[in-house]
Amino acid sequence: MAIPKIVLFYSFRPIPDPDAIRLWQRDLCEGLGLRGRVIVSPHGVNATVGGDVTVLKTFVRKTREHAALRDIDVKWSDGRGLDPHGRSLDFPRLSVKVRDEIVSFGVPDEVVVDEHGVVGGGRHLTPAEVHALVAERGDDVVFFDGRNGFEAEVGRFKGAVVPDVRHTSDFVAELDSGRYDELKGRPVVTYCTGGIRCEVLTTLMRNRGFEAVYQLDGGIIRYGETFGDRGLWEGQLYVFDERMTVAFSDEAVDIAACHECGTPTSRMHNREDLPGRPLQPVCDAHATP
Repeated sequence: MAIPKIVLFYSFRPIPDPDAIRLWQRDLCEGLGLRGRVIVSPHGVNATVGGDVTVLKTFVRKTREHAALRDIDVKWSDGRGLDPHGRSLDFPRLSVKVRDEIVSFGVPDEVVVDEHGVVGGGRHLTPAEVHALVAERGDDVVFFDGRNGFEAEVGRFKGAVVPDVRHTSDFVAELDSGRYDELKGRPVVTYCTGGIRCEVLTTLMRNRGFEAVYQLDGGIIRYGETFGDRGLWEGQLYVFDERMTVAFSDEAVDIAACHECGTPTSRMHNREDLPGRPLQPVCDAHATP
């Protein structure tokens, strides 16, 4: 029986020939009939791919044969389904591209990567270590959302600082603005979907004088796997595929408000009537047919 799944992983390791990795990953995914997105840069690889679980296991095994990807931390989640050809319904196509950065902060020259990962980033904390830090330091701990602002509308850590950014590249100007200078002497725990954005964000923050910067190891996904909805997280997780949002348990609450009527919701949709087609929360009654 085919079981739809999605795998997410990233690796910050020097890639001398990104185009060679692009061709290899494209051929591997096409040969296995997988859909999703793979981004390759001189800094590493970032991938989110969907398909049948058995096929994805083959993809992961073959990907780990490359020296730069041998130690990837693969995160698994349930997919919505497969088409008659066994292809994921969560991605319309396969996209494999080479870019200057695997996370588009817009500062490729500020990010230095060696065989151990990003140089100068924050200390990784497991979900349990995050709880221990909060137990020790209490309200002095600051949760700092490393995602785009709309993602935090449907889910975030309680009391988190959510920068007003529409694109990842906006973070540099936000940090340089001085708005968060009062946080530089406090313990700051950054978080994002799977951890990749925080790898760079913590480096940028430390470069700008933030003293005690941490990142949630494995991101929100690992936290949800560990504590579900009985910890410090509230709401649902926004994801960049056709699922749009995912809940960690049946206890997940709706913290966003429908932009039409204010009804609590976790559903997101594109406002095609507005410039840039921004994503906004919408209830079932006002969803686009």
